[in-house]
Amino acid sequence: MKKVDLYDLGLNERYTQEASMYEKELYIGRVAVQYRNIYKVITEEGEIFAEVSGKLNYTSKSAIDYPVVGDWVLVDRATNEKGTAIIHHTLSRRSCFERKVAGARIDGQIVAANIDIVFICMSLNNDFNIRRLERYVSIAWNSSAAPVVVLTKADLCNDIESKVFQVESVAIGVDILVTSSISEDGYLIVKNYISKGKTIAFIGSSGVGKSTLINRLLGNEVLETKGIRNDDKGRHTTTHRELLLIPSGGVVIDTPGMRELGIVTADLNKSFSDIDEIAQRCKFSDCSHEDEPKCAVREAIEKGLLDIERLENYKKLKRELKYSELNSKQIEKEKINEMFGGMAAIKEVKRFIKNKNRRK
Repeated sequence: MKKVDLYDLGLNERYTQEASMYEKELYIGRVAVQYRNIYKVITEEGEIFAEVSGKLNYTSKSAIDYPVVGDWVLVDRATNEKGTAIIHHTLSRRSCFERKVAGARIDGQIVAANIDIVFICMSLNNDFNIRRLERYVSIAWNSSAAPVVVLTKADLCNDIESKVFQVESVAIGVDILVTSSISEDGYLIVKNYISKGKTIAFIGSSGVGKSTLINRLLGNEVLETKGIRNDDKGRHTTTHRELLLIPSGGVVIDTPGMRELGIVTADLNKSFSDIDEIAQRCKFSDCSHEDEPKCAVREAIEKGLLDIERLENYKKLKRELKYSELNSKQIEKEKINEMFGGMAAIKEVKRFIKNKNRRK
């Protein structure tokens, strides 16, 4: 059997040094697929199936403590000749794309780990959504990986320049790629970002063409794809995260489409750097950009220099970040304070004026 060069998969001295701190009889590998209770891990001997050890299962306090796709792990065997391998340790993550789990829970979920670049995929047809893109970019900047916006299905768009201009206005400092799956060379601009040892995670909504792009890079129809529906939106195909080796070097991680993208952590300072820069000119350092006098942000909106919807989305994401650190009771209390805080302030002012008049 041909040996796997783990350095092609992104192994480096940092990981090997950390691995040397543990038991000598353990083997290093990278998680390629995560199922419910079992993992597919790539070792230098090839792909194996593995499960977490009892100790690792016992010490893991939440979902983010378990191995995920992209993690480097230490297993007790390099092949499955004598049964399923056991994962004893997960090496430290240098980057990860984390989102809030779907629904009312406030837990975090790591989509992919140890990635170099996050390809944020958004199609140029009916899936195009600038507000959602702002959310993706904010989380990507916080992942410690470099975000790149990949606009897909250019063949279905009649105003590409206008759409790119909109993306440029919110994806500040981010490379923007325009692709099409129709032409054979419609993916080559993406290929330039992938090389030996690099890990690229493809993130985006269902049906934006992530799997189609990856198949182009693989040179084969490895991932199942489906056509668009009658409403011009793509069909969801990918059902689990998967790490795949590119023949020319490097690896990509395909992820299922995300119907919800709740925020656990995000870097709003980078993704909304234009608002932060304007806010430096506000009269008050704690300006909420509502009705305060000499608010530079509101002035920028009035002059057409800033989109009011971008400001409202910025405020919304800030609230979500604040709520992510609170439990359900604290969140409810905070919402009540926000709803009635303004009314309380008004009552306080009226009470002050009334008492002042009495003293006269």
